[in-house]
Amino acid sequence: MNGYLLHADETKIYLHDRIGYIWVFASVEEVVYIYTPSREGGPVAELLKDFKGVLVSDFYAIYDSLKCPQQKCLIHLIRDLNSALMKEPFNEEIKLIVAEFAALIKPIIDTIHRFGLKKRYLQKHQTDVRRFFRLLSQQSYKTETAVKYRNRLERNRTKLFTFLDYDGVPWNNNNAEHAIKSFVLLRRNFSGFSTEKGIREYLILISICETCKIKGVNFLEFLRSGEKDIDAFAECKLKFKKKAQTL
Repeated sequence: MNGYLLHADETKIYLHDRIGYIWVFASVEEVVYIYTPSREGGPVAELLKDFKGVLVSDFYAIYDSLKCPQQKCLIHLIRDLNSALMKEPFNEEIKLIVAEFAALIKPIIDTIHRFGLKKRYLQKHQTDVRRFFRLLSQQSYKTETAVKYRNRLERNRTKLFTFLDYDGVPWNNNNAEHAIKSFVLLRRNFSGFSTEKGIREYLILISICETCKIKGVNFLEFLRSGEKDIDAFAECKLKFKKKAQTL
Protein backbone atom coordinates (compact mmCIF):
# COMPACT_ATOMS: atom_id res chain seq x y z
CA MET A 1 0.00 0.00 0.00
CA ASN A 2 2.99 2.30 0.41
CA GLY A 3 4.30 1.68 -3.12
CA TYR A 4 4.05 3.86 -6.21
CA LEU A 5 2.44 1.20 -8.44
CA LEU A 6 -0.17 -1.52 -8.01
CA HIS A 7 -1.74 -3.90 -10.53
CA ALA A 8 -5.16 -5.42 -9.73
CA ASP A 9 -7.28 -8.20 -11.22
CA GLU A 10 -9.86 -10.76 -10.09
CA THR A 11 -11.21 -14.20 -10.99
CA LYS A 12 -13.81 -16.72 -9.80
CA ILE A 13 -13.19 -19.67 -7.52
CA TYR A 14 -15.65 -22.56 -7.15
CA LEU A 15 -15.71 -23.82 -3.57
CA HIS A 16 -17.57 -26.93 -2.49
CA ASP A 17 -20.69 -24.97 -1.47
CA ARG A 18 -20.42 -21.56 -3.13
CA ILE A 19 -18.73 -19.30 -5.67
CA GLY A 20 -16.14 -16.85 -4.40
CA TYR A 21 -13.67 -14.41 -5.89
CA ILE A 22 -9.91 -14.15 -5.81
CA TRP A 23 -8.35 -10.70 -6.07
CA VAL A 24 -4.71 -10.31 -6.96
CA PHE A 25 -2.63 -7.23 -6.22
CA ALA A 26 0.84 -7.11 -7.73
CA SER A 27 3.57 -4.53 -7.40
CA VAL A 28 6.96 -4.67 -9.07
CA GLU A 29 8.29 -7.19 -6.51
CA GLU A 30 5.30 -8.52 -4.54
CA VAL A 31 2.10 -10.45 -5.23
CA VAL A 32 -0.81 -10.80 -2.80
CA TYR A 33 -3.95 -12.91 -3.32
CA ILE A 34 -7.11 -12.20 -1.32
CA TYR A 35 -10.43 -14.07 -1.12
CA THR A 36 -13.85 -12.43 -0.87
CA PRO A 37 -17.27 -14.17 -0.89
CA SER A 38 -18.60 -11.87 -3.65
CA ARG A 39 -17.40 -9.57 -6.40
CA GLU A 40 -18.72 -6.49 -4.60
CA GLY A 41 -15.97 -3.99 -4.09
CA GLY A 42 -16.42 -3.02 -0.43
CA PRO A 43 -13.48 -5.06 0.93
CA VAL A 44 -11.26 -3.99 -1.95
CA ALA A 45 -12.18 -0.32 -1.55
CA GLU A 46 -11.41 -0.57 2.17
CA LEU A 47 -8.08 -2.26 1.49
CA LEU A 48 -6.98 0.34 -1.06
CA LYS A 49 -8.49 3.46 0.54
CA ASP A 50 -5.09 4.84 1.58
CA PHE A 51 -3.18 3.85 -1.55
CA LYS A 52 -1.68 6.94 -3.21
CA GLY A 53 0.27 5.38 -6.07
CA VAL A 54 -0.99 4.53 -9.56
CA LEU A 55 -3.48 1.67 -9.82
CA VAL A 56 -3.42 -0.34 -13.07
CA SER A 57 -6.56 -2.38 -13.71
CA ASP A 58 -9.10 -3.52 -16.26
CA PHE A 59 -12.38 -1.70 -16.80
CA TYR A 60 -14.30 -3.28 -13.91
CA ALA A 61 -16.31 -0.37 -12.48
CA ILE A 62 -15.48 -1.10 -8.84
CA TYR A 63 -11.99 0.33 -9.30
CA ASP A 64 -13.40 3.68 -10.43
CA SER A 65 -14.47 4.54 -6.87
CA LEU A 66 -10.87 4.54 -5.63
CA LYS A 67 -9.30 7.93 -5.02
CA CYS A 68 -5.91 7.45 -6.62
CA PRO A 69 -4.39 7.97 -10.08
CA GLN A 70 -5.45 5.12 -12.35
CA GLN A 71 -4.28 3.53 -15.58
CA LYS A 72 -6.72 1.31 -17.45
CA CYS A 73 -5.26 -1.61 -19.35
CA LEU A 74 -5.00 -0.52 -22.99
CA ILE A 75 -4.57 -4.11 -24.15
CA HIS A 76 -8.10 -4.83 -22.89
CA LEU A 77 -9.37 -1.82 -24.80
CA ILE A 78 -7.53 -2.74 -28.00
CA ARG A 79 -8.91 -6.30 -27.82
CA ASP A 80 -12.44 -4.97 -27.40
CA LEU A 81 -12.06 -2.54 -30.30
CA ASN A 82 -10.69 -5.28 -32.57
CA SER A 83 -13.48 -7.62 -31.50
CA ALA A 84 -16.10 -4.99 -32.35
CA LEU A 85 -14.50 -4.49 -35.77
CA MET A 86 -14.46 -8.23 -36.46
CA LYS A 87 -18.16 -8.46 -35.62
CA GLU A 88 -18.98 -5.49 -37.85
CA PRO A 89 -16.29 -5.43 -40.56
CA PHE A 90 -18.34 -3.12 -42.79
CA ASN A 91 -19.05 -0.56 -40.09
CA GLU A 92 -17.03 2.40 -41.38
CA GLU A 93 -17.48 4.35 -38.16
CA ILE A 94 -16.00 1.75 -35.86
CA LYS A 95 -13.31 1.11 -38.47
CA LEU A 96 -12.37 4.80 -38.27
CA ILE A 97 -12.25 4.78 -34.46
CA VAL A 98 -9.99 1.71 -34.49
CA ALA A 99 -7.70 3.23 -37.14
CA GLU A 100 -7.38 6.55 -35.31
CA PHE A 101 -6.74 4.87 -31.96
CA ALA A 102 -4.10 2.63 -33.53
CA ALA A 103 -2.45 5.70 -35.10
CA LEU A 104 -2.35 7.29 -31.64
CA ILE A 105 -0.98 4.23 -29.82
CA LYS A 106 1.71 3.10 -32.27
CA PRO A 107 4.10 6.07 -31.83
CA ILE A 108 3.70 5.83 -28.05
CA ILE A 109 4.67 2.14 -28.09
CA ASP A 110 7.61 2.98 -30.34
CA THR A 111 8.80 5.55 -27.78
CA ILE A 112 8.50 2.97 -24.98
CA HIS A 113 10.52 0.47 -26.98
CA ARG A 114 13.26 3.05 -27.51
CA PHE A 115 13.40 4.77 -24.13
CA GLY A 116 11.35 2.69 -21.70
CA LEU A 117 8.57 3.98 -19.45
CA LYS A 118 10.14 7.40 -18.95
CA LYS A 119 7.97 10.46 -18.35
CA ARG A 120 10.45 12.81 -20.02
CA TYR A 121 10.05 10.98 -23.34
CA LEU A 122 6.37 10.05 -23.07
CA GLN A 123 4.85 13.40 -22.15
CA LYS A 124 5.28 14.71 -25.69
CA HIS A 125 2.46 12.37 -26.76
CA GLN A 126 -0.09 14.24 -24.63
CA THR A 127 -0.57 16.64 -27.54
CA ASP A 128 -1.60 13.72 -29.77
CA VAL A 129 -3.93 12.41 -27.05
CA ARG A 130 -5.71 15.76 -26.80
CA ARG A 131 -6.02 15.91 -30.58
CA PHE A 132 -7.51 12.40 -30.68
CA PHE A 133 -10.20 13.21 -28.12
CA ARG A 134 -10.96 16.56 -29.72
CA LEU A 135 -11.58 14.89 -33.09
CA LEU A 136 -13.55 12.09 -31.40
CA SER A 137 -15.91 14.56 -29.75
CA GLN A 138 -16.51 16.33 -33.06
CA GLN A 139 -17.73 13.18 -34.80
CA SER A 140 -21.45 12.52 -35.20
CA TYR A 141 -21.79 8.73 -35.20
CA LYS A 142 -24.91 6.95 -36.36
CA THR A 143 -24.20 3.32 -35.47
CA GLU A 144 -24.78 1.97 -31.98
CA THR A 145 -21.34 0.36 -31.74
CA ALA A 146 -19.48 3.54 -32.67
CA VAL A 147 -21.48 5.59 -30.18
CA LYS A 148 -20.82 2.97 -27.49
CA TYR A 149 -17.04 3.07 -27.97
CA ARG A 150 -16.88 6.85 -28.27
CA ASN A 151 -18.72 7.10 -24.95
CA ARG A 152 -16.42 4.51 -23.39
CA LEU A 153 -13.31 6.32 -24.55
CA GLU A 154 -14.56 9.69 -23.34
CA ARG A 155 -15.78 8.28 -20.01
CA ASN A 156 -12.32 6.83 -19.30
CA ARG A 157 -10.34 9.66 -20.84
CA THR A 158 -8.51 10.60 -17.63
CA LYS A 159 -7.51 6.96 -17.00
CA LEU A 160 -6.29 5.80 -20.41
CA PHE A 161 -3.02 7.71 -20.68
CA THR A 162 -2.00 8.29 -17.07
CA PHE A 163 1.24 6.39 -17.75
CA LEU A 164 2.46 9.27 -19.91
CA ASP A 165 2.86 11.41 -16.77
CA TYR A 166 4.80 8.91 -14.64
CA ASP A 167 8.04 6.98 -14.67
CA GLY A 168 7.74 3.21 -14.62
CA VAL A 169 3.96 2.91 -15.00
CA PRO A 170 2.94 0.35 -17.68
CA TRP A 171 0.12 0.85 -20.16
CA ASN A 172 -1.10 -2.70 -19.60
CA ASN A 173 -2.07 -4.93 -16.68
CA ASN A 174 0.29 -7.80 -17.52
CA ASN A 175 1.71 -8.12 -13.98
CA ALA A 176 -1.71 -8.86 -12.46
CA GLU A 177 -2.81 -11.04 -15.37
CA HIS A 178 0.36 -13.13 -15.07
CA ALA A 179 -0.32 -13.59 -11.36
CA ILE A 180 -3.94 -14.57 -12.08
CA LYS A 181 -2.75 -17.19 -14.58
CA SER A 182 -0.48 -18.71 -11.93
CA PHE A 183 -3.49 -19.12 -9.66
CA VAL A 184 -5.75 -20.42 -12.45
CA LEU A 185 -3.26 -23.18 -13.33
CA LEU A 186 -3.32 -24.42 -9.74
CA ARG A 187 -7.07 -23.88 -9.30
CA ARG A 188 -7.76 -26.82 -11.61
CA ASN A 189 -6.55 -29.18 -8.89
CA PHE A 190 -9.03 -28.16 -6.19
CA SER A 191 -11.88 -26.29 -7.90
CA GLY A 192 -15.18 -27.33 -6.32
CA PHE A 193 -13.56 -29.07 -3.34
CA SER A 194 -11.93 -26.40 -1.17
CA THR A 195 -13.59 -24.63 1.75
CA GLU A 196 -13.42 -20.90 2.41
CA LYS A 197 -10.96 -21.49 5.26
CA GLY A 198 -8.85 -23.74 3.05
CA ILE A 199 -8.67 -21.26 0.17
CA ARG A 200 -7.70 -18.41 2.50
CA GLU A 201 -4.80 -20.48 3.86
CA TYR A 202 -3.81 -21.56 0.36
CA LEU A 203 -3.72 -17.93 -0.81
CA ILE A 204 -1.15 -17.09 1.88
CA LEU A 205 1.16 -19.77 0.48
CA ILE A 206 0.72 -18.80 -3.17
CA SER A 207 1.26 -15.13 -2.28
CA ILE A 208 4.61 -16.06 -0.70
CA CYS A 209 5.45 -18.42 -3.56
CA GLU A 210 4.81 -15.89 -6.34
CA THR A 211 6.65 -13.14 -4.47
CA CYS A 212 9.63 -15.45 -3.99
CA LYS A 213 9.57 -16.21 -7.71
CA ILE A 214 9.69 -12.51 -8.61
CA LYS A 215 12.53 -11.84 -6.17
CA GLY A 216 14.52 -14.85 -7.37
CA VAL A 217 14.20 -16.69 -4.04
CA ASN A 218 13.69 -20.45 -3.74
CA PHE A 219 10.23 -20.91 -2.18
CA LEU A 220 11.02 -24.15 -0.35
CA GLU A 221 14.33 -22.83 0.99
CA PHE A 222 12.57 -19.75 2.31
CA LEU A 223 9.90 -21.81 4.10
CA ARG A 224 12.49 -24.14 5.62
CA SER A 225 14.66 -21.25 6.80
CA GLY A 226 12.15 -20.04 9.39
CA GLU A 227 12.71 -16.47 8.17
CA LYS A 228 9.56 -14.33 7.82
CA ASP A 229 11.01 -11.53 5.69
CA ILE A 230 11.66 -12.52 2.07
CA ASP A 231 13.95 -9.55 1.44
CA ALA A 232 16.01 -10.32 4.55
CA PHE A 233 16.31 -13.95 3.43
CA ALA A 234 17.39 -12.92 -0.08
CA GLU A 235 19.98 -10.53 1.32
CA CYS A 236 21.35 -13.20 3.63
CA LYS A 237 21.63 -15.67 0.73
CA LEU A 238 23.43 -13.05 -1.36
CA LYS A 239 25.94 -12.31 1.39
CA PHE A 240 26.58 -16.03 1.85
CA LYS A 241 27.11 -16.45 -1.90
CA LYS A 242 29.56 -13.54 -2.07
CA LYS A 243 31.46 -14.88 0.93
CA ALA A 244 31.70 -18.33 -0.64
CA GLN A 245 33.06 -16.82 -3.86
CA THR A 246 35.87 -15.06 -2.02
CA LEU A 247 37.06 -18.26 -0.30
